[in-house]
Amino acid sequence: MSEAVTRSVHSASTSPGLLASLDPLLREWLPRQRWFAGKGRPVTGFSLVSATEVLPPSSTPALLHLLVRAHQPLVPTQSAPTHPADCYQLLLGVREALPPRLAPALIGRPTAGPLAGLTVYEALHDPRPADVLLEALRERARIGELRFERDARQEIRGDLMPRLVTAEQSNSSIVYGDTFILKVLRRIVPGINPDLELPLALAREGCPRVPAPAGWMVADLAGDTYVLGVLQPFVRGASDGWDLALRELAKGEDFSGEARALGRATAEVHTALARALPVVTMGRAQMEPLAAAMTERLKAAVQAVPTLRPYASGLRSAFDALAELASEGRTWTAQRIHGDLHLGQCLRSPSGNASHASGGEGGWSLIDFEGEPSKSLTERRLPQPTARDVAGMLRSFDYAAHTLPRVTGWADACRAAYCSGYAEAGGLDPRTDPVLLRAYETDKAIYEVVYEARHRPDWLPVPMAAVHRLARQEPEPELS
Repeated sequence: MSEAVTRSVHSASTSPGLLASLDPLLREWLPRQRWFAGKGRPVTGFSLVSATEVLPPSSTPALLHLLVRAHQPLVPTQSAPTHPADCYQLLLGVREALPPRLAPALIGRPTAGPLAGLTVYEALHDPRPADVLLEALRERARIGELRFERDARQEIRGDLMPRLVTAEQSNSSIVYGDTFILKVLRRIVPGINPDLELPLALAREGCPRVPAPAGWMVADLAGDTYVLGVLQPFVRGASDGWDLALRELAKGEDFSGEARALGRATAEVHTALARALPVVTMGRAQMEPLAAAMTERLKAAVQAVPTLRPYASGLRSAFDALAELASEGRTWTAQRIHGDLHLGQCLRSPSGNASHASGGEGGWSLIDFEGEPSKSLTERRLPQPTARDVAGMLRSFDYAAHTLPRVTGWADACRAAYCSGYAEAGGLDPRTDPVLLRAYETDKAIYEVVYEARHRPDWLPVPMAAVHRLARQEPEPELS
């Protein structure tokens, strides 16, 4: 870079004009990103949380690490958030001109401020910045307020070729030589992120169903720690559970063996989490508010999607039944769980097989323990009944089945096999508590209806079919 450009980049990280320089570019670019949470609401401004010069301005490219709050108006039903705006992690490359191979990464050319006349782009598309992140993890570097940590028991080689995962994700991922995958979190909150906390806890327990973190990035700001990214072993050749289910379904193949194995894997993870982290008992004082919150979500959903109105009474009966059991003195065990479990959060190693039940090489792995992104970090870290994870997977089988409407019985067979596999490894069949399971599955289906109505209307018949079933479903007697 020229000396003038070097001075410009060097001053950018501390310049009060940095955000003013980037503002018009980010207003256009940020809402287009899959991981931007505030879609449908205008961005009214930005505020800078931190700015760090990761690659020196003398290098090509320069690399700026930013944590930026995007300010947006609240929706009418949204209460005041803990923070005034969502905070996003941005890694910005800066060059005088962008080579053609990086054209898809372009953010723009600022016309004012310290970056005026330079080209700013999404740096994760560029191998050089991606290499820098891996090297920082290898060396346990500290760069400004950024801290890079690693597990000394895992070797991180420095000659691994990076490639950005281009599939749509709620975060960003870089694969290094089919050996590691770095998940770069985009929506950042202060505190311990479950996507690091739970895999570390499972690694301490020796659970082979979840890749053990090899390294992690954090920022230490004003007394708070922000988890920025997690490096884990890459499960080479693995199939995404959703893609695998659809392939087998399209071929007319039976998936119940895989569903049973996945049930066993889920139970093994739950059992290990119960050993690693506190387990609590939930009684009337906890369960009645939980059922009431489900009922409130139903009311809001009926207002948002009037198609739900004819089913409201039947759906509410699922939550009323749960509250009634709690009022009679029934208690439930709660622990840390995955929190957002579905087929897309599972990987099937090619060296595994449907009868694999004990971990080790091959079989099913669970990934992405971040939890439901719309929930606060505090909510995501609360102990919950394992039935919530089970319900999420049962709904996922329904979704897969509805991609081929002519197929009948596939989802029911998978659901039964999954629960049976779970019982084989966990000792407790989820179907032994039909009231709790129905309540969680109903709550999930209602969430899906609202989501599909807003974002994918063509998919609305999928959760509506579940709504029709769950609204008229009478709780079965508990299995003995």
